[in-house]
Amino acid sequence: MTRKFNSILKEKCPKCEKGAIFSEKGNVFTFRSPKMYEKCPSCGIIFEKEPGYFIGALYVSYGLAVLELILSYLILTILNAPLSIIFIVLFLVLGMFSFFNFRFARVIWMYIFCKY
Repeated sequence: MTRKFNSILKEKCPKCEKGAIFSEKGNVFTFRSPKMYEKCPSCGIIFEKEPGYFIGALYVSYGLAVLELILSYLILTILNAPLSIIFIVLFLVLGMFSFFNFRFARVIWMYIFCKY
């Protein structure tokens, strides 16, 4: 279980756990989106099994965003931040973690449905 978890965090192929899934990580500050390999550079597995395969990853991304926003809100309320600051910070958190959520939602989605 820990091996799989480490492979998810390192964004490695769900089959061989050696090849990278993303050729470019993307950067929210330079507006560069993440780029995926079509196949694993190590074992050759095709990442997108069919058109629309990653639509379900939207639900995973939504869950990650909700978790991040709830944690941020709890931290800000513990610090007694004013409501206007809370909204600004939550908006910034959502924007800054968007590429993180995009990448990890796809990786988690592949690990859920890859039976190797």
